[in-house]
Amino acid sequence: MTTDPNLQVRFAQTIRPALGKSLGSANLMAIPRPLKVIVNVGIKKSDTSTKDVEIARGELASITGQQPKVGGAKQSIAGFKIRAGDPVGVSVTLRGSKMFDFLDKLCRIVLPQVKDFRGVKTTAFDGSGNYTLGLTEQIIFPEIDYSKTEKIHGLEIVIVTSAKNDKDARELLTALGMPFAKLEKEN
Repeated sequence: MTTDPNLQVRFAQTIRPALGKSLGSANLMAIPRPLKVIVNVGIKKSDTSTKDVEIARGELASITGQQPKVGGAKQSIAGFKIRAGDPVGVSVTLRGSKMFDFLDKLCRIVLPQVKDFRGVKTTAFDGSGNYTLGLTEQIIFPEIDYSKTEKIHGLEIVIVTSAKNDKDARELLTALGMPFAKLEKEN
């Protein structure tokens, strides 16, 4: 039984050199690489807002393996009954080995197990080589126990890369194992 090295090792040993060849870059520093992954959960304003924040913090901590920070509203919005400083979300920024472990888990375990999954959108790049993925349910992660979950909420995953354009970023994420949706054949 052979053990598969983690994504960080595979990236350094095989993926990055192959990506350099396919992009035509001999300079190791010019080859795109993932810089950080930001996982964000928005919290709806409710009577049990503090309880919802703590539940989201716990779930996000178990998903990412890192303690999230709570973000407060920057300004008051009367229509939404939000005051400046009220908690409106929790987020985690992953770098280094935790980032690679999270990306590996996302691409190999979480996304393929989604029912009727046909791949992630190829249109979610921002023009600067960064990719945003929105998930509607946190329960698709294996760390979340569905029977103990009180509320279903979505989360946003932003993958920040050193790529200068979307084409290079897509090639990087494909090499890392991101399951993009297949484009329909053009006539």
